[in-house]
Amino acid sequence: MPRKHVVRTHTIRRMNFETLAIHAGQPPDPAYGAVMTPIYQTSTYAQNKIGEAAYDYARTANPTRTALQDCIAALEGGKHGLAFASGMAAIDCVIRLLRPGDHVLASNDVYGGTYRIFKRVYEDYGVQASFVEMSDLDAVRAAMRPNTRMIWIETPTNPLLKVADIAAIAHLRDAVRAAPQIVVDNTFASPYAQQPLKLGADIVVHSATKYLGGHSDVVNGLVALNDDATFARLKFLQNAVGAVPGPFDCFLVLRGIKTLHVRMERHSANAMAVAAWLESHPRVERVIYPGLPSHPQHAIARRQMRVFGGMVSFVVKGGPEAARRVAEGTKLFALAESLGGVESLIELPAAMTHMSVANSPLEVSPALIRLSVGIEHVDDLIADLKEALEAR
Repeated sequence: MPRKHVVRTHTIRRMNFETLAIHAGQPPDPAYGAVMTPIYQTSTYAQNKIGEAAYDYARTANPTRTALQDCIAALEGGKHGLAFASGMAAIDCVIRLLRPGDHVLASNDVYGGTYRIFKRVYEDYGVQASFVEMSDLDAVRAAMRPNTRMIWIETPTNPLLKVADIAAIAHLRDAVRAAPQIVVDNTFASPYAQQPLKLGADIVVHSATKYLGGHSDVVNGLVALNDDATFARLKFLQNAVGAVPGPFDCFLVLRGIKTLHVRMERHSANAMAVAAWLESHPRVERVIYPGLPSHPQHAIARRQMRVFGGMVSFVVKGGPEAARRVAEGTKLFALAESLGGVESLIELPAAMTHMSVANSPLEVSPALIRLSVGIEHVDDLIADLKEALEAR
């Protein structure tokens, strides 16, 4: 048997975000003192006695996954964390809290996969979904129904980067007898930029594939929350349905999280510079970025976000064909779906990530371009965009 290594412990709740990102849920391994959380690549565990074991089967729990779950809980300021095989698996698990006849009120500009699962999967099982402008509190209030059990917020949204006032919506919710749960998809912001649980949300979901992983090499989803009873139900569903991540994927996300704070600062600084440059370019019709004073919800973003993130959307003059030429004309910005990696990406949401909302009230303009601004030197990124915009 390996000797037990003496591990010095610490009280994580007193630490700043940057320290939590590196240490939360990740003390040195007690067996040999490994500083990095080991990859427990096993499907089952030996038990000293029947029914007496910290771990029994890897679908139910895995030490590497436990470390990631504890880490995301700490970063979001919550008590509990859960990890899943993808962001959509995390979303699916949370939606399973609803029952036939329940109504969910969602942002009218959500990721295409979120719209698809509500309208083309769960409506078949009796869960009603409607979509509203979450930045308009009067519209949110008017759209509430007696059977509304969940309010689903993306902020900033994908791809129009609308910003919802989480605290204000939570206050509005508290005045409703049914008190629906507030779920916030925090993927675009990351917990470094904003912590929805501290603003009144009940559950936070992430596609950890994006900023949390940060290197475009893993698919993963995360959930964080405080309520013990809701956690127990989600934990049951996580095990019963089985859409769990492998230990190596959890290891990759933990590795990415360790640099989240420094990456988000660079993503945000680069995105601000790119957005400001685009706004001044004569061939650009409109730029959407929460950090710009021209953004309709800039004041809300300043109040609830630490940084504004790395996502920028814009519309070029000349319509869809001009947008397509720009998207296909960049060299550093790779034409690709997804976001949040260290490398910069460009895409046309209407033809790529948001095809599932075509011919729906959430349809995206084919002239809209979405950037995931990476951490390269910003001068090189601007030069790349300039060449693509000005090409004949």
